[in-house]
Amino acid sequence: MKQQPKVALIYLLYYHVESHVDDVVSSLKKMTYDKDQVEVVIVSNPMPDKGHFLRYIDETVMPLSGKEIPHVTVLPQKENIGFAGGNNAGVEWALENGFDYVFFYNNDGFLATNAIEPLVNTLENNPDIGIAQSLMLLHPETDLVNSTGNAFHFLGFGFCNDYRKPVAELDLPPVKDISYASGAAFMISTKLIKEYGMWDHDFFLYHEDFEWSFRIRCAGYRVVLVRDSVFYHKYQFSRSIQKFYWMERNRYGVMLMFFKWRTLLLLLPMEIVLEAGLFLFAAKGGWLDKRFAVYKYWLQPKHWKLWLKKRAFIFGIKKKTGITDKTLLLNAVPEILFQDPSMRNPLLIYIGNPIMKLYYNIVVKILIRW
Repeated sequence: MKQQPKVALIYLLYYHVESHVDDVVSSLKKMTYDKDQVEVVIVSNPMPDKGHFLRYIDETVMPLSGKEIPHVTVLPQKENIGFAGGNNAGVEWALENGFDYVFFYNNDGFLATNAIEPLVNTLENNPDIGIAQSLMLLHPETDLVNSTGNAFHFLGFGFCNDYRKPVAELDLPPVKDISYASGAAFMISTKLIKEYGMWDHDFFLYHEDFEWSFRIRCAGYRVVLVRDSVFYHKYQFSRSIQKFYWMERNRYGVMLMFFKWRTLLLLLPMEIVLEAGLFLFAAKGGWLDKRFAVYKYWLQPKHWKLWLKKRAFIFGIKKKTGITDKTLLLNAVPEILFQDPSMRNPLLIYIGNPIMKLYYNIVVKILIRW
C-alpha cells in the first residue's frame, strides 16, 4: 500500500485560549489520516506582557505527542512576528524536514476528523491546483457557513463568501474555483512554495492570504474550495475589525503589486470616492488616527521602493504565464458586503454599492481588456 504524503499542520499560537488548544487536541485524536505521516508544528508568538503559552502546551499536548496524536514540534518565537512571519517559521521547518504539504491551521478552529484526505487527494490528482481551502463552518453554529472561499472586491477588499449562510442551502461541487483562499484553513504543496515563495512577511497580518493566492494564480494555478474537507472556526469579527491599519495598508499594497498602471488609473476615480467614504467612516468609528497612519506609510519613498520591488517580482511571473489583469478581475465582486451587521450602513448599501456596481459593469468588465 502506497504511503500517504507527509503533511505538516502549522498551528500559529497567539490568542492563548486553553479551550482552543483542547479542541485541536480532541480533533487530532480522532484524525483518520495516518498520524505517522503528520506533524503538528506549533509556532508560538508571544503576547505583549504575557509571554508564551508554552506551559499549557507542555502539560496537556506534549505528553500525547506521537502517541494519541501526531508528533508535535514547538517553535517558540522571540517576538511577535505576525501572522505571515509566524506561519513562515512553520513553513521553513516543514521544508527542512521533507514534508510534501503544509496546512495552515487557525488558532481558533479545528479540523473535522476526515478533513485532510480530501485536500491531499485534490492536490495529488489535480496538478493544475495550487491551493486548496477547507469548507469553513462557524462554531458552535455549525449549521452556518464561515467561508466558502474569500471574495475579492475590485478595489482590493476581501471578505468571506456565504458568511452565515445555512449549510443546508449550499449547492457546492466537490471542488470549486474561488477568488482566494482564507489563511485560516488551506493546504499547499512544499514544491510550489519552493518555486514561488511562502507568505509575504511584510504584510504582517491581513491580506497576506489574498496576496499569496493571487501570486499562485499568476503562476497559472487554480485556487479552490474542497467541499468535503471541513474546518470549524470560532470566528469573531469584532476582534478583526480593530486591525484597520493593516487591512487598509495592505489593500493598497496588493493592488499595487498585481495590476498594471493603466488598470489602477481606471480604478482611481472610484477609489477617490471610496476614500471619502472611508474617511467619514473612520471619523465616526474613532479610528481616524489609523487612517492617517496609512497615508503616512504610503507617503514615504522607502515603502514605495519595497512594494515596487514586490510588483516587479509578480509582473515577472505574469509575463511568463501570460496571466492578465482581466483574468485576475474575472472573479471580482462589485459590492462591499461587510460580514457583520454592525458594519452595514445605509450610505454604503443604498448609495456606495449601487455606484460601485455601475462602475464595475462599465469600467472593469468592458474597458479593461489587458
